[in-house]
Amino acid sequence: METMIKNQNIEAALKNSYNYIEYRQLIAALRAQNKATGDNHSDAYLNYTDLNIGRMDKWDKRFLLSEEQKAKLENVETKETWLVITEGWCGDAAHVVPVLAKLALASRGMIDLRLVLRDENLPLMDDYLTHGGRSIPKLIRLNEEGEELGTWGPRPKDAQQIMEEGKVAGKEKAEINIDLQKWYARDRGAQIAEEVIDLV
Repeated sequence: METMIKNQNIEAALKNSYNYIEYRQLIAALRAQNKATGDNHSDAYLNYTDLNIGRMDKWDKRFLLSEEQKAKLENVETKETWLVITEGWCGDAAHVVPVLAKLALASRGMIDLRLVLRDENLPLMDDYLTHGGRSIPKLIRLNEEGEELGTWGPRPKDAQQIMEEGKVAGKEKAEINIDLQKWYARDRGAQIAEEVIDLV
């Protein structure tokens, strides 16, 4: 019964999903109306959205796959759907989602990237909690029949370690986020790509 409910949540989410271009357009259109994705349109969330638009623009231009990574993705033989739970204001998602979009593009149509907003898909989100929390982005890999092949997220292992060690050390969330942003800038998407490609 639990599997059936999970599959229904996946099916419902896919019907309301976006490709990467549509996702970027949605964030931009909402921001033009002084809104963020989700229900929180505070100045803080608008500021996060502005920062993330800049981050996504940067990775769209700067992130490059190695020749070896391109070859692996070009040789994917079975079709997959990558369903990603995300939000436009999420700092981790701003670094992760553009990289996933580049990976899917390199697969020459074998990987279909679909993005859904967390707060519009809470039943799905609650099927994929991380340590009991609604942490995003969360990647759910599906085969052509819609069956789950595995998951990844909400962030690469080194970034997750920064988050967990920061919490243990009693750091404020804002301080941990600064540490994470510095790590993402140094890593340039390499660990995200490496970990996700290893799953395929």
